[in-house]
Parts: sequence; C-alpha cells; structure tokens
Amino acid sequence: MKKITTRLATMDDIDQLAVMFDAYREFYELAPDLALSRQFILDRMLGCESVLILAVDEEGVAAGFCQLYPTFCSLAAAPIYALYDLYVRPEARKLGAGRALLLAAEAHAMRNGAVRLDLTTAKTNLAAQSLYQALGWQRDDIFFAYSKTLAA
Repeated sequence: MKKITTRLATMDDIDQLAVMFDAYREFYELAPDLALSRQFILDRMLGCESVLILAVDEEGVAAGFCQLYPTFCSLAAAPIYALYDLYVRPEARKLGAGRALLLAAEAHAMRNGAVRLDLTTAKTNLAAQSLYQALGWQRDDIFFAYSKTLAA
C-alpha cells in the first residue's frame, strides 16, 4: 500500500489541483472545463479565500485534495470552516487519502481556532458518508439545506 501524506497546497500545485478540481466537477455531472477549473483554483489561492490541502503518495503523485472556506457561525459566535470540496482520484481510492484529507482539514481548522467543520455531500455518495461517520461527523437531521441560483 502506498503511504499517503497531506500538506497545504502551494502555487506550484495549481496545475495538478486544476486537473483534480475539473474531475471533481465532472463527478457532479458538470461539463469538463480545465481552464475554468484552473482559474477558479488560482483565484481562490491568490485571494487567500480558501485553504487547499493536497494528499500525495510517497512518490509525490497527487492522490486528492480538499478545499476549505473560512467563515463564521453566528450562533456559536466563533469561526468555522466549510469543507466544500473533497476529491480523491479513482486510482488512489481505498488508500486512505480521503481519511487523511479529512483529518488534515480538522487539524488545520483546530490550529486556526475554528469550533466546527461543516460539509454537504450528495445523498447518493454513500462511500463518503460512511467515512464521515467513521470519523465522528454527525449528519444534520434537523435543518434542511436550501439554495437559490442567482446567475446562470
């Protein structure tokens, strides 16, 4: 089994992050658009708007990534992170990359004073749900999530 490690992504990782981000978008049935994916990741990094964590194997090959957005919880009156994107390359699945990314996200959030991590996932993504539950995440059965598209 390959050993997976995690680290904060840098500008040197943009191209491999863009490829994975594009594949992540395709997983959610969006058309491939590598240029859009690259620009989106680049903009987030340049604006210091998100935290990107990269999972790599012992040969330095990217296995996956997660993207966290810092925000706040008004009720807790404290900072939190939204774990919005989590993707593991198909060939790296079952190697512990998803688990490593979630644990790295948790450690990063704690180091930065966050009191909670939030995420949403597709109802059909049972493998991910199983991992979240195994790591102590609790599914919200009280609140409904709503969204409204403002621009096409």
